[in-house]
Amino acid sequence: MKRFFHWLITHPFISTLIFLTWLLLTSFTPGSAVLAFILALVIPKLTDAFWVPQPKIHKPFKLILFVFHVFYDIIVANLVVGRKVLSPSHHSRPGFIIYPLAMQEPFPITLLTSTISLSPGTLSAHLRPHDNTLLIHALDVDDREALVNFIYERYERPLKEIFGC
Repeated sequence: MKRFFHWLITHPFISTLIFLTWLLLTSFTPGSAVLAFILALVIPKLTDAFWVPQPKIHKPFKLILFVFHVFYDIIVANLVVGRKVLSPSHHSRPGFIIYPLAMQEPFPITLLTSTISLSPGTLSAHLRPHDNTLLIHALDVDDREALVNFIYERYERPLKEIFGC
């Protein structure tokens, strides 16, 4: 029975989202609910071949904390970069660093690169799969090793815990 439900509902979150979206966009009638249910089952089934398997979230509470840390870091980085750019005595030391990745899975690496790029002052420039490193451009690089340690402790280590990498 469990196998049948897994076959029937291949992507429960997407199915729920389709069902609720359809009901919100149309009139709430029994016929509309039946159509929403059918679409919620059929659309994910038809698009299943296009979905890349996503890693399992092992620590959802840690994911919520991670999102808050990223939001906080974005706000702080905006203030720091704004102060540096608007300061008349602005002497930035832009540079590239090569960050050694401790993860192999594509989805957590994508989240890491996106997180780095979302923070003002840093940009993930190039993923180098041949040596499992990430080329990062930073607006102000005082200590390369400190930046590498910050990225690992603040972003990569939590992502490794969240996704069990």
